[in-house]
Amino acid sequence: MVPSRRYDERVTSRLRVLVEQPTRGKRWVVVAADWPGLERGGKTEDEAVEKLARYVPRYLPVAKRVRLGSELATQTDLDIIGRYRGVGSTDFWGISFAPSPLDREPFDPPTFDRQVRLLRAAWAEFDETAARVSAELRPGVRGGGRSRDQIVRHVLATEGGDFSKRVKAKSELEDLLAPGGLAHHRDRFVEAMRAWYAEGKPLGNWTIPYLLRHTAYHVLDHTWEMQDRDLTDDASAG
Repeated sequence: MVPSRRYDERVTSRLRVLVEQPTRGKRWVVVAADWPGLERGGKTEDEAVEKLARYVPRYLPVAKRVRLGSELATQTDLDIIGRYRGVGSTDFWGISFAPSPLDREPFDPPTFDRQVRLLRAAWAEFDETAARVSAELRPGVRGGGRSRDQIVRHVLATEGGDFSKRVKAKSELEDLLAPGGLAHHRDRFVEAMRAWYAEGKPLGNWTIPYLLRHTAYHVLDHTWEMQDRDLTDDASAG
């Protein structure tokens, strides 16, 4: 495996990525080390790398929300800084399900704050997208797919009932849908991750850096799904 670099060893002219390798040779995942949520999978490593490169412009609005757009815009070339073994779910879903070597290393408070800012930007991108896309969405490649409201409920239920419970900050879906409930949950979740990390508590097979980026990935993946399947422009054209 290529030795990994620490989080604070950024090379601003190149996009640092890690490759999560499959256990059975089915799907590879490429993860951007410095941009939580920017991850893509493919049937080969090259395909995953190419997909991630195509999604950099889609991530740019997230970076711009926290005034990091110019930093990301300079990273025009990808630099594979490490490869590590995934788990069975990596093969099955084509999604990162294993902490990278960087996710197992300590990072300083400013770096943690940066990652949190990007997570919050991902949440904001999701909220804004959900508020403007059509209620019914274009069918998926197999003719199915959730509606906008079903996607929103899925994202909130997964985050409140699975991700956040790992740091004892679980929230019920009904509470998240109540006025002010979502903002309160997100604050609790972030502070729980911060405290968990500061105290060095174990998190099973996961780590706090992985939990943070996996949360960002999940919300952005469904943000981009809603954008891709939005029928608003079709309705306007008609």
